[in-house]
Amino acid sequence: MTEPCIETPGAYHRRARIILSLGLLALGVWIIHGFISALVWAAVLAIAFSPLYSRVERRWPYLRRGMILPALFTLGIGLVVLVPVALGLFRAIAEIKDLVGWFNTVQTTGIPVPNWVHSLPFGAEAATNWWQQHLSTPEATQAEIARYNHQLIHHTQNFGKMLLHGSVIFLFTLLTLFFILRDQDILVAQLRSASGRLFGPSGERIGRQVVQSVRGTIDGLVLVGLGEGAIMTVVYVVLGVPHPILLGMATAVAAMIPFGAAVMFAIAGFALLTQDALGQAIAVVAIGLAVVGVADHFIRPALIGGATRLPFLWVLVGILGGVETLGLLGLFVGPATMAVLVMMWREYVERETPKTPA
Repeated sequence: MTEPCIETPGAYHRRARIILSLGLLALGVWIIHGFISALVWAAVLAIAFSPLYSRVERRWPYLRRGMILPALFTLGIGLVVLVPVALGLFRAIAEIKDLVGWFNTVQTTGIPVPNWVHSLPFGAEAATNWWQQHLSTPEATQAEIARYNHQLIHHTQNFGKMLLHGSVIFLFTLLTLFFILRDQDILVAQLRSASGRLFGPSGERIGRQVVQSVRGTIDGLVLVGLGEGAIMTVVYVVLGVPHPILLGMATAVAAMIPFGAAVMFAIAGFALLTQDALGQAIAVVAIGLAVVGVADHFIRPALIGGATRLPFLWVLVGILGGVETLGLLGLFVGPATMAVLVMMWREYVERETPKTPA
């Protein structure tokens, strides 16, 4: 007959400490869950700008004392984000006024059937009948616009709420970034110690992989997306696309998501079609697809995959899955997560199996 296992006080205390720690951790995450995105954004920005921050520290070491350098960097990063957004909003408001004027005009005159509709190789008659029924007369145009007015008001209200929430998150992100920059030496030492205890020698490699993934993703998505937006803005201006600056800014943002810029090319092409400019519409779509093809198949894989040793398939899965799960933040968290998982998988499968003694 076996004796019952008596739990020692030390084991009981360890178990109670683990349960209490997990409970407090869950409570803490629940309390701050609304600000987790701001904390992660601050970490992403700190990783992205840390090389520049280190160079400034070495160049002007006296700025390290106190809060001068962290405050200057936080202010600079805030201005880097706010100034283009403010300029874009002012420009967008100016162009939206033109759009409102165009809507007012078409409600009184209608939109005549463009010549290219009659030249379609197939379906020309059906397309012409649809256009005449829905867009050609002022009454039909007003009816079509009225169908979307309710949805437009609803989306405008949601946009206002999102803008207010985004402003609060952005301010908290800057505040968090300031403290990360100020205490970065202490934070890095603590993270190294914690990762070493949790993962052993792999902890340092995991940290380096996360840093390289975030920087590679920023180069491959943000910088390349801005480059695509700049190129396409020039194309829009040359080919006479309406509101080229507004559409170019939207293209730059959409280009950060794989295949997102194609939607902007379609909008630009449709805008040209309404002006009876079939050739320019085809040119916009063709040039846009060529630019996206070069960026997505050559430049981005080299920047992101080269920095993380991550196959582009997993880069794409990480980006799309991250965006679907976390929104814009997923652009950076998704590839970094995939890079760490692939690295851990490679270390696992390449690890030598210990030989059993004969």
